[in-house]
Amino acid sequence: MNNNVLLQVEGLKVNYGGIEAVKGIDFEVQSGEIVTLIGANGAGKSSTLRTIAGLVKPSGGKILFDGEELIGKSTDAIVSKGITLVPEGRRIFPDLTVIENLKIGAYLRCDDIREDLNRVFELFPRLKERSWQAGGTLSGGEQQMLAVARALMSRPKLLMMDEPSLGLAPLIVRDIFSIIREINSSGVTILLIEQNANMAIKTADRGYVLETGRITLSGKGSELLSNEGVKAAYLGA
Repeated sequence: MNNNVLLQVEGLKVNYGGIEAVKGIDFEVQSGEIVTLIGANGAGKSSTLRTIAGLVKPSGGKILFDGEELIGKSTDAIVSKGITLVPEGRRIFPDLTVIENLKIGAYLRCDDIREDLNRVFELFPRLKERSWQAGGTLSGGEQQMLAVARALMSRPKLLMMDEPSLGLAPLIVRDIFSIIREINSSGVTILLIEQNANMAIKTADRGYVLETGRITLSGKGSELLSNEGVKAAYLGA
């Protein structure tokens, strides 16, 4: 395995009952990269992330993180290895305050988290202003920021994001992607699923196209942006 490869997925298969959602895919994420998986709804993107996070049991294949097999490990063990998922739909705790939500993100840590709280408040000043508000009173964009900030509290090496811009206004989407780049520049590797394929490809170093459970294309972001098939299918060209 290449020394820079942080995540290596080999022959991954995921079944739901008799339905094969992911059909033996191979891909990798190198340390320090932003990599995106693009594809239509039902292509297998979320199933892939949820399987890496330990939420879904695969029916075949390997998932290596830092050279270590993840399949069979608990979600807590996977988080403690350095992988965190920001799920689709944000999934914050609406009745808990912003601070309480952030502390839950650090639930596996036994050290002082104040430095990390300060770091996420620098990244998300609006969360600092609303730190004692209940999560459910925040706007959609602020809830997405809280979901990302909560994930960062576990100090991930790999941050996986499932549809971070879903349901957000274009201006907020730009903010979220600017923050994604900032998080990446601080040393966090990112694996991103995003319906806004144009924004995802422009942000990512590399991308993979999933179609009905199979990877049909891969390349640098610039290559995918100029690919006629990708333009026609995903970029509205």
